[in-house]
Amino acid sequence: MPTYSHDNIVPFKDSAQTKKQQVEGMFDKIAFRYDFLNRFLSGGIDVYWRKQLIKELAPGKPQDILDVATGTGDVAIMAYKKLHPCKIAGIDLSQGMLALGRKKIAKYSLQEHIRLYQGDSEAIQFPDNSFDAVTVAFGVRNFENLEKGLGEMLRVLRPGGKLAILEFSQPQDKIFRPLYNLYLKVVANRISAFFGSNREAYEYLHASVAAFPEGKSLQAIIERAGFKDAFFKRLTLGICTIYCGKK
Repeated sequence: MPTYSHDNIVPFKDSAQTKKQQVEGMFDKIAFRYDFLNRFLSGGIDVYWRKQLIKELAPGKPQDILDVATGTGDVAIMAYKKLHPCKIAGIDLSQGMLALGRKKIAKYSLQEHIRLYQGDSEAIQFPDNSFDAVTVAFGVRNFENLEKGLGEMLRVLRPGGKLAILEFSQPQDKIFRPLYNLYLKVVANRISAFFGSNREAYEYLHASVAAFPEGKSLQAIIERAGFKDAFFKRLTLGICTIYCGKK
């Protein structure tokens, strides 16, 4: 199974742990500030991006949804409010993120509809053909093996089911792109350090975004994993991109 340059980008370069172990530890450390820094660093536009992701699922009216790399449950909660499926399962490596997600779900009294589990996106614990839709927001970049993760999401989808991915990307505009990269590398890093967050986590963010395949390249990888009718939509000058495919 092929590997890609981003597969080898890790949060802690001197660690002997695997990428998967490092990502889990990193998110455990930053979990308590994750939601706040997302809103702050994006100016709140990440909420709009998630809405656009969920909008892609609406025509199919999915009743069983899996949210991979669910983090603190933002996509799962929004998907329930917008689509009202029978149930949503969320999986994530980080227990720290999941603990915060469960508190948010309880706050909205959605425990009967949304369940969060510690789980590996490259070895999903659900049977074949379990879900009508699979979502993953800002998570595929953290996979240790991208194609293995895509293959697992294909496996648990029912025939006709839809995959919807939201991921950071590089702006296409030649003027805006260097400004955006400067922001990611310098400003976001310093702000996160100022707020006492884990600086290495945000250095990893910049490096992994820069190395991650995007646009037609990622569309081709999704198709190679077995998905049909794959397409992508750029959002906000290309800062973020939605990728979709069907089983």
